[in-house]
Amino acid sequence: MKSSSDLIPPPGAPAEDLARAADDFGHIVGSRPLGVLAARSADEIRDLVSFAGPRGLPVSARGGGQALYGQGQADGGYVVDMAALDEVRCVPRDRTLVAGAGALLRDVVRAALAEGLAPPVLPDHLGSSVGGALSTGSLGAASHRHGAVTDWVRELEVVTGTGERLTCSPERRQDLFDAVLAGLGQCALIVGATLRLVPAPDLVRRYRLYHHAPEPYFTDQRRLARDARFSHVTGQARPALGGVWDYMIEAVAPHSGQLPHEDELLIGDLGHDRDTEEIEDLSYAEYLHRMDRDERLLRATGEWQRPHPWLTLLLPEEAAVSLVPALLAEEAQQGLRACGTVQLRPLTGHTLRTPLLRRPAGELLCLLSLMRTAPPDHPDTVRRLVAANRALYERAVAVGGVLLPGGALPMLPADWRAHFGPVWSELARAKRRFDPYAVLTRGYRLWP
Repeated sequence: MKSSSDLIPPPGAPAEDLARAADDFGHIVGSRPLGVLAARSADEIRDLVSFAGPRGLPVSARGGGQALYGQGQADGGYVVDMAALDEVRCVPRDRTLVAGAGALLRDVVRAALAEGLAPPVLPDHLGSSVGGALSTGSLGAASHRHGAVTDWVRELEVVTGTGERLTCSPERRQDLFDAVLAGLGQCALIVGATLRLVPAPDLVRRYRLYHHAPEPYFTDQRRLARDARFSHVTGQARPALGGVWDYMIEAVAPHSGQLPHEDELLIGDLGHDRDTEEIEDLSYAEYLHRMDRDERLLRATGEWQRPHPWLTLLLPEEAAVSLVPALLAEEAQQGLRACGTVQLRPLTGHTLRTPLLRRPAGELLCLLSLMRTAPPDHPDTVRRLVAANRALYERAVAVGGVLLPGGALPMLPADWRAHFGPVWSELARAKRRFDPYAVLTRGYRLWP
């Protein structure tokens, strides 16, 4: 066992690592960690947690650093930098892929596509780590057909809050497996995962279909969520002239490239503006990496380094039809027109099987994500936007919506109890068993 002097870095030596661990992509919440462990093995993480647990010192994992509101920070404790745990190994005969928790999803995609395979579900941005995506649940453009990223996990390797290194799956330690997936790092830190894969298409045909009013947009979105004509469906609300919003569906169909696509069969019954539709063919790799160019642009302009008071909600579709246009018309959301993106996508309830990934009742659902930036060095503006997130969250809950955790939203233990609802008791039981010292991932503030 390492001593405390081994674990706490000497003053000033790891200043760059400490500064990175004290911040995140949100650039809203800061912290003062005691130290950073650049983990090279699961055993090092086990030793750190074994040391920190009995002493009540917080421990959190950092992968891609994509947290928005301090969820992965460890004020007064230790941050485990998972970056070196980035091995990715594809097993084509089993259609699986084994990845370290620090591997980025773009590395997973690269290894899988080299074998003609791909994860069934991927988030739009591939800069998240495997551990981070599995801890929060993570949804993507294929979620209306295939559920969450967490629904395709075969096995996990974790370090619990008691300092045990364990393997779990649906057949082995299922209680731990279910408590870790979308479990917000509350019971164990993910060290590695085995993911299931499916055959990947070579090419896809992408359609961007524009609607000038919300009603036909949601009608089409509902239709596409119910049938299998498209493998990926997502959308956006986009600012238009005169202070109004247009609505765009982005739908993707795989094809071989050997025969021309019958566009009329795929989009002929939809209510979009036929004069503005955009149709193009892409390789599947190009499609999966579609956000890379946007990231480079945002980094170049400085937007990437600004505060990100984002919020993502899951809504019953019947509530979204009226709630989305209403909130976009409000003064509190007008900043989205210049410095933000409003994402919408259809979901189907039966595909979301991860117990801790909460969803509204019903079958037809809608994901709403407000992805905005705030000016740097304007803390009052950030506080106002976070307060607007809280008000919107409460409105969503009132109409049957739920939070997709990870946004810039202050939550109290009572809020989390209500959020998890019928599975709260199972999560609390798992917390007592696997993290009895309550040191793991305190940034979410689930417990008093």
